[in-house]
Amino acid sequence: MKRKSLLTLLTLAVLFSMVLAGCGPKEEPTVVVTAEPVADFEPMVVAAADCDYGGLIKEIAALDEQTVQFSMCVPDPAFPSKAAFSAFSIQPQEWIEQAAASGEILEKPVGTGPYVMDAWNRGDSMVFKRFDDYWGDKAKAETLVFRWSTEGAARLLELQSGTVDGIDNPSPDDFDVIRNDENLNLVKREALNIFYVATTNTFEPWGDIRVRQALAKGIDRQRIVDNFYPAGSEVASHFTPCAIPNGCVGDSWYDFDAAAAKALLADAGYPDGFETTIYYRDVFRSYLPEPGLVATDLQAQLLANLGIKAEIEVMESGAFIEESNAGRLDGIYLLGWGADYPHITNFLDFHFAEMNPQFGDPYPEIYEKLQEAAQIADPAEAEPLYTEANNAVREFVPMVPIAHGGSAVGYKADVAAAHASPLGNEYFAVTDPGGRETFVWMQNAEPISLYCNDETDGESLRACEQTLESLLSYEVGATEVKPGLATSCEPNADLTVWTCHLREGVKFHDGSSLDANDVVMSWVVAWDAAHPLHTGNTGAFSYFTYLWGNLLNVEE
Repeated sequence: MKRKSLLTLLTLAVLFSMVLAGCGPKEEPTVVVTAEPVADFEPMVVAAADCDYGGLIKEIAALDEQTVQFSMCVPDPAFPSKAAFSAFSIQPQEWIEQAAASGEILEKPVGTGPYVMDAWNRGDSMVFKRFDDYWGDKAKAETLVFRWSTEGAARLLELQSGTVDGIDNPSPDDFDVIRNDENLNLVKREALNIFYVATTNTFEPWGDIRVRQALAKGIDRQRIVDNFYPAGSEVASHFTPCAIPNGCVGDSWYDFDAAAAKALLADAGYPDGFETTIYYRDVFRSYLPEPGLVATDLQAQLLANLGIKAEIEVMESGAFIEESNAGRLDGIYLLGWGADYPHITNFLDFHFAEMNPQFGDPYPEIYEKLQEAAQIADPAEAEPLYTEANNAVREFVPMVPIAHGGSAVGYKADVAAAHASPLGNEYFAVTDPGGRETFVWMQNAEPISLYCNDETDGESLRACEQTLESLLSYEVGATEVKPGLATSCEPNADLTVWTCHLREGVKFHDGSSLDANDVVMSWVVAWDAAHPLHTGNTGAFSYFTYLWGNLLNVEE
């Protein structure tokens, strides 16, 4: 039984009197019934000894059953946008204690969302059922099914044949096909993403800045966008999309100049180029709709423009994410990013933070400016720092930004509340599949796990959105933050303390009630590297590290 609010022990006395006609008074028997004790609520508090450990969080504390307080080491104006993200979703304390230890949590989430995980048929589908005790508006469809295919043509065929109700990322050539079919509906998605070509500077020859700058100048990025991207896409002038404040301050990226690139390579000691590998995963993304074709084109460009001979290696999606995030790919790799929350910290701080090993040894010229800028709430005041950070990214070339990819979602024409989220977190509880009891969604790949506190994969995160919830949330199909499991998260004057007030009456899928300890536990198992349940899927808890700084109790 979950620990709930402080209750005194109740003693119920029931007196039974019997008066028999014609008899004198008798002693009244007394039956005393004592209720079983209900455990007092014991607030959970976890705190760092000080802020020298390198993280942004000083303390996470349950103040009472319905209140959680986050004390920060520095001001954090982006806290609401971060706290709304599905990587910080909440599950019951007791379930975490049981399922994180057993590994069940990877496939059997216990959330508070509008759908309950019913079955995961590996390699084929996921099935979710409507949660009738959901605290908010109930899901329109009784059943939600997730399916997947890496081939854009296969997804379109399923939509045309009516076996699915919606598909993610139609191939660029299929946009007009969907638009011109009266039985279908194309919904465009705002291009809040980035596709980039990356290297890791701890492998040679990528430790030489001249080689990285040669790569930056030797790729015809416009050719890639023109040949493989749909309308609405654009060559990236900066890593962060310009729609996000301060995303495009500072100098624009290098122009294509093959002669200058070859001169840089020659100066670095590679006049005839060298051999390397191009790694990618065969998964369509909004930022990379044609991964195989782009990899082949890049291979040809490297040879023609730089004399670099590259073999292509296709990796399994989960392994590719793990290896690239850890900085273990010796070569060039194709990766990208879609906005998880609408703030520049989501792009720059995630990728170029001091503790991120993805690109090898980090650059103080970048991360020191980002650390300072992240504490400033006013974008205008922060602009000079982001200008310096963007210019440093351009100078040191940890990666080459290629494109902000336009994308879309395709639906059957009779689907009501059809939408495409700029954050890639379509929320299907609001979607009515033409009065049918089941809504079938087809995306690009199978989720890696459903413990999204330790995932960065968009296919996993979208699945988690249907069954798990965070303290705050985003408006459907938009980027504005709104209440979620908390009715509000209020800051103190200097943005170093955020106090979140939980919504009352929220039930988890297992019937237990949400309380503040559930929130603390859900966060702490990610934050505290020494916690026995700090296991997850990979155990990296990458989003926590990149968005909240160093983990607590990390072994040196």
